[in-house]
Amino acid sequence: MNLDLYKHIYFVGIGGIGMSALARYFNAKGKNVCGYDKVESDLCKELESEGVNIHYSVGADNIPSKIKDADCNEMLIIYTPAVSLENKELQFFKAKGCKLYKRAEVLGMISHQLFTIAVAGTHGKTTTSTILAHILQNSGKDSTAFLGGISKNYNSNLLLAKKENILVVEADEYDRSFLQLKPDVAIITSVDVDHMDVYKTKEDLHKAFIQFTSQIKQKGILLVEKSVDIDLPIPEKGKKLTYSATSKADCYAENIRVKNGKMIFDLSSLNVPSGLLEELNQTDIEFVLPGKHNISNSVAAACVCYCLGVSAEDISEGITTFSGINRRFEVLINNDDLAFVDDYAHHPNEVSSTINAAKQLFPNRTITVVFQPHLYSRTQDFITEFAISLSLADQLILLDIYPAREEPISGVNSQMLLDLCTNSKKETCSKQELLKILKGENLDVLLTLGAGDIGALVQPIKHMLN
Repeated sequence: MNLDLYKHIYFVGIGGIGMSALARYFNAKGKNVCGYDKVESDLCKELESEGVNIHYSVGADNIPSKIKDADCNEMLIIYTPAVSLENKELQFFKAKGCKLYKRAEVLGMISHQLFTIAVAGTHGKTTTSTILAHILQNSGKDSTAFLGGISKNYNSNLLLAKKENILVVEADEYDRSFLQLKPDVAIITSVDVDHMDVYKTKEDLHKAFIQFTSQIKQKGILLVEKSVDIDLPIPEKGKKLTYSATSKADCYAENIRVKNGKMIFDLSSLNVPSGLLEELNQTDIEFVLPGKHNISNSVAAACVCYCLGVSAEDISEGITTFSGINRRFEVLINNDDLAFVDDYAHHPNEVSSTINAAKQLFPNRTITVVFQPHLYSRTQDFITEFAISLSLADQLILLDIYPAREEPISGVNSQMLLDLCTNSKKETCSKQELLKILKGENLDVLLTLGAGDIGALVQPIKHMLN
């Protein structure tokens, strides 16, 4: 399918991190880009400042006439799975005879024309793909990257190549979206159980990852975090490699330590028979994000870049000059009396990794966690695991569950989770009460965690603390 033939691109749910990157991509291509979203987010405001027409009231009457009157053959209608198919605008386009495409399908179409590096896994996709894209960019290898967060190096979730040849994309397992991709290189960061509204069993999730990796092109590369315990197929006439930040692998980090608030590590490789990683050895690499899980993500990015011909020196420089990502262990205040960190963590393993990373970066200090659970189903499915993870904090404040695409589940709420947590100091509160509660606390290290709208409270909290 030739995407160049479309004059008008219309997005239903344009303000999401993935949808907005696609909107930016088509806008940069000179298309007439418009869309709807129910919330006027910062991303929406940025898109509008870039010339994208957005409205915030749902209904066919609000669709710009240029779009309403256009022929379906000239229009690409893209929607996010977070939007119901009963949405009035989707219904209008359907009645008009237009085909509706999920975001993942369109990403798949773009990727089919390019050398594609796909980053998959239940955690670490955004960090890994953003580091990878930065190393490529920093070393002079032109690439386009669709990112699941705002890169601090580029202040965007989209990197555009001047001459497209390499594509970096996150391969999202939600809704089996990643099965739209047939990459040349794939990274698997983790396969922890998640999205039980889509995958009914762990085996079902594993089958999807096996199918995804079986779609890697001939002579392709599969890079897998060493602890992933699924038997993933080796690409036909290609290579399967491992990486780790905790044990020896084809590519691995060692001698990990903290110095002056930064992680320092050595990057090493075993003598891989393929010759792909024979001399990837660098010492004393500085890295801005704490925690072994984040070093693991940088090792994955480094390994792929080396396989693509980036020098070990350029890889080391790329990791060192990486500035981070909004809401990925984002340090907003850091002094001897007070530290404030915001993170997107919304799965029990992510929560425990982030709290442990904070303990590593701020040793012997008191950690207060404000957590906004994301989805009723995820809270219900992992309530015991969440309680164990959240109990790592000295003090815990739980906000109400962020529903996202879901209706409430009877009996599932934040109090139910709080009751299982063993913190010596713990409470629930509403978003509206949070600033007042924090103002009355003698805070040392504050972490705000969650994938919902807790991000909107970050700047008000920072302002109050300052």
